[in-house]
Amino acid sequence: MALSRTWLSRPRGVAGSGESTQLLPQASRLVELPYSSSDDDDTDLPAAEQDPAAWCHVPPKPGTFSQCVRYLAFLWNLLFLLLGLLALAVGVWGLLAKGSLGGERLAPLGSDPMLLFVLVGLGASAVSLAGCLGALRSNPCLLRFFVGAVLAFAGLELLGVLLLLAARHRLRDALRDALLLCLLRYQEEPDLRFLVDEVQQNLRCCGLGSYRDWENNPYFNCSAPGVQACSVPASCCLDPWQNGTVANAQCAFGALRLGDVAASTVVHLGGCVAQLSAWLRGQAGGIVATVAVLVLVEATGVLMALKVLGDIVPVGARD
Repeated sequence: MALSRTWLSRPRGVAGSGESTQLLPQASRLVELPYSSSDDDDTDLPAAEQDPAAWCHVPPKPGTFSQCVRYLAFLWNLLFLLLGLLALAVGVWGLLAKGSLGGERLAPLGSDPMLLFVLVGLGASAVSLAGCLGALRSNPCLLRFFVGAVLAFAGLELLGVLLLLAARHRLRDALRDALLLCLLRYQEEPDLRFLVDEVQQNLRCCGLGSYRDWENNPYFNCSAPGVQACSVPASCCLDPWQNGTVANAQCAFGALRLGDVAASTVVHLGGCVAQLSAWLRGQAGGIVATVAVLVLVEATGVLMALKVLGDIVPVGARD
């Protein structure tokens, strides 16, 4: 800087050596350059550009407890995913075994009991898969979907319980209507036939109110053609086995032609409505315990999902 002041103070007419004359423009350019400092530049930058954490939230590393909850939630949902796939496989196998998925059976598909297994399996599999992937990949969207779906299922269950309590006086009539439908379609639906046989064998009953209710079935009434006329199913027999080892499908043939006294030595005379109602009253404690376990399972899954969601989503981003 001293060199530039010396040459600038000389008169324009006085010229030094050629070397000094050539330094004048360079010196003048040096005077015009602004003074800059890296420290000043850093001071002038906004605070958000100096600290990336000020504008980009970096979630803290989850602790040991959070990691345990995360993997436990994954295993928990994996278990129910496998159960859902099992129910789905059973339902599809039942539909295929009965030919319900064929073109000629598409009409009664909606009333097929195996369709319930398919729907339950699909719902449980989809929700459990979302919970598995959400916990494993720490995905907030999947975890929110899982929590919402479980809460929706819980709401439907609560609504069903309330409707059942409100209509408990009509439950006996609804049960009678359901059993009457099973009785009328006994020969047409293998699932209903299996259900009726299991109820009659385990509860030791026959028909709705008595064994003579089977006269309403077009295959068992006395005007029907065939050897099954005036008969009842073999599950009504006192001893449906021959020699204790072989099932005797003809043990109840002609039972409706007999009087009550003679029929009582062959088949059960009492109906299944009263027996089933008494059995349900006796199983009330088990039903309540099952509902409580189901609610506990759902609550556990929701709490674990909320814990994982709280670890990966900042407080400000939830609003």
